[in-house]
Amino acid sequence: MQMKRALSRLVAVMVLAWAFGLAWFVVSLPNPAPLARTDAIVVLTGGPGRLQRGLVLLRDGYAKRLLVSGVDPSVRAPELAKVQRVPTKLFNCCVDLGKMAIDTRSNAIETSAWLKRQKARSVRLVTTDWHMRRARYELGRVIGNEVEITSDAVVSKASFYVLFKEYHKWLLRRLSGLLGV
Repeated sequence: MQMKRALSRLVAVMVLAWAFGLAWFVVSLPNPAPLARTDAIVVLTGGPGRLQRGLVLLRDGYAKRLLVSGVDPSVRAPELAKVQRVPTKLFNCCVDLGKMAIDTRSNAIETSAWLKRQKARSVRLVTTDWHMRRARYELGRVIGNEVEITSDAVVSKASFYVLFKEYHKWLLRRLSGLLGV
């Protein structure tokens, strides 16, 4: 009887921790970062407003180089510059298209290698608000303390389903990190 009661309490505590964690995740989404200069900007593809935010920051001189990580291999810089209404000259001098990443973990690996080639000591990470925690976690795991990360979240109107799913992805990555996976 004692064991059953203890097990019931443990399950209740775990359910409450999960529910409070989900509530915290949903109501405290990251915000855009204040304008400040960094050595580089990295934009993770996959959501509206991300690339536009990074290009505006680059154009306005908040960094010298920008990596767009996770670009489809068929995309060409001149075409993307035209679609984004950005001078080709800016793309040619300052924008790199990363075409190796297929998910958030590989975005972090691709970004880390690029940051090393750039000798960057600080980076502004641009992604959607609901994706920022996991993206920053993955990048931080790969680069450690070598590069200072500024989280610059693009505000979205994510559905509860998207937030619910992302919370669990983030939670599972954190748990796997604790297990050393």
